[in-house]
Amino acid sequence: MDNNFYAVIMAGGGGTRLWPLSRSTRPKQTLKLGSERTLFQLACDRLDGLFPPDRILVVTVAEQAVELQQQVPEIPTENYLLEPMPRGTASVVGLGATVLYKRDPQAVMAVLTADHFIEDVPYFQKLLRVAYKVSQSNMLVTLGITPTVPATGYGYIHRGDLLDTVDGQPVNKALAFKEKPTVEAAQKMLNERDHDWNSGMFIWQAKDILAEISIQMPDLAATLESIGNAWGTTSQEMVIHELWPKIIPQTIDYGIMEHAQRVAVLPAAGLGWSDVGSWDSLFEVLAPNKEGNILLNSQNLSIGTQNNLVLSDGSDRLIATIGVEDLVIIDTADVLLVCKREDAQKIREAVQILKEQGQTRYL
Repeated sequence: MDNNFYAVIMAGGGGTRLWPLSRSTRPKQTLKLGSERTLFQLACDRLDGLFPPDRILVVTVAEQAVELQQQVPEIPTENYLLEPMPRGTASVVGLGATVLYKRDPQAVMAVLTADHFIEDVPYFQKLLRVAYKVSQSNMLVTLGITPTVPATGYGYIHRGDLLDTVDGQPVNKALAFKEKPTVEAAQKMLNERDHDWNSGMFIWQAKDILAEISIQMPDLAATLESIGNAWGTTSQEMVIHELWPKIIPQTIDYGIMEHAQRVAVLPAAGLGWSDVGSWDSLFEVLAPNKEGNILLNSQNLSIGTQNNLVLSDGSDRLIATIGVEDLVIIDTADVLLVCKREDAQKIREAVQILKEQGQTRYL
């Protein structure tokens, strides 16, 4: 692969959906879930052989950068781009593109995530190679995950006509990006088989996404230009700390992709992808035992229990379950969570209540 292909890993999210294991000081990407490696380490591992460490950039916030650098010390310190505060993925992508374009005007960037599961790594790397080729015709490329259930927690991409086949991989026109749907709408899209889940992963030339930002988000473009002019100079820190807080938070999906014209989607069936958006989603990516239970880091005694997720955060405390099923049980030093699997998405409501009550020590 050409030396102008770079990976930009978005790793700044706090992540509350895996509370109480995930906290403000311990975001999702730093967790080990059924592996000896953290999600961030796994995200870097699957780039091996495609991107050398000096062509991997990480966009994160300062309070997370130290731990991430310790987890993957091979990535050069200067490749960590620090946001003073989160301002949405549009600004994250824009900062990565700005820095890369200054470093290499021919740069192609793969915008990737730090906290997802991907089972089929060889296929993932093939998709990135195909997307690189497609980006050479000034297309904005995204990876679409072939839906298996009528999920309401994902955005969707309406897949249009076949544009090309590259190395055996279909390349389709992306007709529209759609918000998280109702159950009825999700079922309809699943039945029609012309929609993909939005993976949140993108591949494009840095100059092409910067041009798109200048059209659709001119205020952000102006800010990025000022930051780019100061990047690498003695005024870099001062400029980014002055301008970044003024950015209006926005996602790359709503801010750019919903209205972009030259967008291609690579439908990725069988990638084994999950955004690990809730505790319940671990049942999609981790193998349960013969009773259907997933037991992580826990001393467990189970009698007549089925289809439960039981996780202990490094404690020697025994967790005994008798005659229960379809539960999520997460045991940490200061919080015990017990909920039905079907209610796992409601954890964010609990987090919001704790915020409103000022119970920040649990967050």
